[in-house]
Amino acid sequence: MSEDLSYRGQARALLVLGIPLIGGHLAQYAIQVTDTVMLGWYGVEALAAVVLAGSLFFTIFITGAGFAFAVMPLVAAATENGEGEVQIRRVTRMGLWISLIYTALALVPMQFSEHILRAIGQEPSLARDAASYLRIAGWGMIPALGVMVLKSYLNALERTQIVLWVTLLAAAVNAGINYLLIFGHLGFPEMGVRGAAIASVTVQVTSLAGLTIYALRAFPEHELFVRFWRPDWQAFAQVFRLGWPIGLTNLAEVGLFAGSAVLVGWFGTVPLAAHGIVLQLASATFLFHLGLSNAATIRAGKALGRRDIVALRRGGQVAICLSLVFALVTVFVFLTWPEPLIGLFLDPDDPQKPQILAIGITLMAMAALFQLADGAQVIAHGLLRGVQDTRVPMIISAVAYWVFGMSASYFLGVSLGYGAVGVWAGLVAGLVVAGGLLMWRFWAHSLPALAASYDR
Repeated sequence: MSEDLSYRGQARALLVLGIPLIGGHLAQYAIQVTDTVMLGWYGVEALAAVVLAGSLFFTIFITGAGFAFAVMPLVAAATENGEGEVQIRRVTRMGLWISLIYTALALVPMQFSEHILRAIGQEPSLARDAASYLRIAGWGMIPALGVMVLKSYLNALERTQIVLWVTLLAAAVNAGINYLLIFGHLGFPEMGVRGAAIASVTVQVTSLAGLTIYALRAFPEHELFVRFWRPDWQAFAQVFRLGWPIGLTNLAEVGLFAGSAVLVGWFGTVPLAAHGIVLQLASATFLFHLGLSNAATIRAGKALGRRDIVALRRGGQVAICLSLVFALVTVFVFLTWPEPLIGLFLDPDDPQKPQILAIGITLMAMAALFQLADGAQVIAHGLLRGVQDTRVPMIISAVAYWVFGMSASYFLGVSLGYGAVGVWAGLVAGLVVAGGLLMWRFWAHSLPALAASYDR
């Protein structure tokens, strides 16, 4: 069947892929929200500790996930350019190899996280509780990165619905174990933050098992784990070359938000709790853009494999328009209903609730400001990864998020004394710069360069 190049056809194809991806991201988000809500009910101190620990864990995790993200455009292109089953198996398997190697290195900082957190100025009790979470949750990095590789593999093969269903199951398992172990219900010990960590590891193992079983049954011809121990250095290098810039790009962006948690942590537990709640809400809306970005990566990868410049251009335009519409809806919601949204994460009887709400409502206004830029930068990243352009976007991201974003956050929040609001204003600055430059990279450089190469 030939590709439908109409805008309606491109939108339909993007949404068929993107809606399950968005649902899968939201299900993954539900796992994080469950942790945040239940720990918020358990106590503000526990919530603040896991906000801090989760920022560190996610920073390390998402950097390593760059190699998993590299699998997606490589598999998508292989389905269209004649390389087929052999190339799909090679890049997926080496994505798993690199992820395992990375995990072995990543476990070290999480086992010594209390010293790290205290060295960067966190309160001793907060650092201790965060470290107790990370010492357990860190072992979940092994299955978590395996899950990311298999998700990329299955998504690129347009099996996005199974990814959604497995993630929904994981969310249900997480909620149940949290209920038992955080609070100590039904005869289980009350473990607080350590209970949340055990739930997290269990969820990752469950997800990896589910996706592995499905992949082996749905695509036996790929033989993903046959002679898994054999190295394939050519495919290893291909995944590594594409993946390490993606990982460092992820680090630049997520590190910006993790760094913001550190800065806000200097102002105390209440501002950090408010920061964590608003960041959770902003993350939920970001997942719509991220799902579209993933779909754009797959669609762009397939168009690259076919050498179809028209599909690349129109697919990109459609992805941007859909992202823009959702961003405008989000701005309206954040500015209209900030207090009810923040209140979902807090115990109504918590004596610190009024203070958290006062800070959180202001932060919601700042979060509304960066919706357009946040959507633009993640859609641009998706398109650029689809055409396997990752190194210059990495440099753009590092400059935007750290030279502009983090510097502005420190200056406004700490130096000028605007606190958490100043830190969030710096986040807005970084995202605006990133969104503009990455869009320029795709439309003014990558796309014209591909068009010129196809004309030769």
